Amino acid sequence: MDNSASLNPIIATRIGQHTDARTHNVRAAKVTNNSSAVSAKSRIAWLGWILPIALLVLAETAAHFGWVQARLLPPPTEIMQTLSSLAEQGLFTHIFASVARVFSGYAIGTVLAIAFGLLVGLSKHAEAFFEPTFQALRAIPSLAWVPLLLLWFGIDETPKITLIAIGAFFPIYLGLVSGIRNVDRKLIELGEMYSLSAIALAHRIVLPAALPSLFTGLRNGLSLAWMFLVAAELIAATKGIGYLLTDGRETSRPDVVLAAIILLAILGKLTDGFLKWLETRKLAWSDSLATRAV
Repeated sequence: MDNSASLNPIIATRIGQHTDARTHNVRAAKVTNNSSAVSAKSRIAWLGWILPIALLVLAETAAHFGWVQARLLPPPTEIMQTLSSLAEQGLFTHIFASVARVFSGYAIGTVLAIAFGLLVGLSKHAEAFFEPTFQALRAIPSLAWVPLLLLWFGIDETPKITLIAIGAFFPIYLGLVSGIRNVDRKLIELGEMYSLSAIALAHRIVLPAALPSLFTGLRNGLSLAWMFLVAAELIAATKGIGYLLTDGRETSRPDVVLAAIILLAILGKLTDGFLKWLETRKLAWSDSLATRAV
């Protein structure tokens, strides 16, 4: 009895040490895997800079040796000088005006798209009622809306924001409806077994399961919002990046036009990058996203 009593503390100590060692090894393995994944993503991220830098070098070289006329394709150095000159003449006022319009229209389009997407995705009657009309409206080009919006709302900010909201609405709506239709029916039946209301069912089961498709729609909708911005700022705008495009065309200044295009590309990339970061955080549980990240 005395020997067993004296051995018990030793055995317990060794078991504890073994458990601590295994826990430490598991944590170390996780840290190593995370570090290797981050390192791999960092190496891959540099690949995205190769094509833009190559295009800039090619454009500069073509302009320098006269392969392309400078009045048709100004060199990047001249475009940078134009951006610097525009910055001294209120460039940030134009940028702020465009960003405010895009965010306002995108927010309105997103709210409406999620509301109608849930309704159509969860109800066959709503699908039969709304879907034919939405299919027809989706086929209308952005510029075709401009005269009608001018007649309805005049030339202030309302028609511009409305046009951007229309552009953002359909990709988000289609993405959410597609995601809802692909939700496992067993999950919905499980929610119905627990007597969840329609709102609770959408909030707890349907939306989380449809998030991958929804984020795809959100990113596509954001890109279309920036595209529709240019058409929107053709509606008697006195400021905005679309106004710079029009002004550069009317004054025959391709450097201003290209500077505005570059600004649109940069702003679109930054906003899409934010959505991509948000998607990565919210969909960390997704196996496909984890595999793609590595």
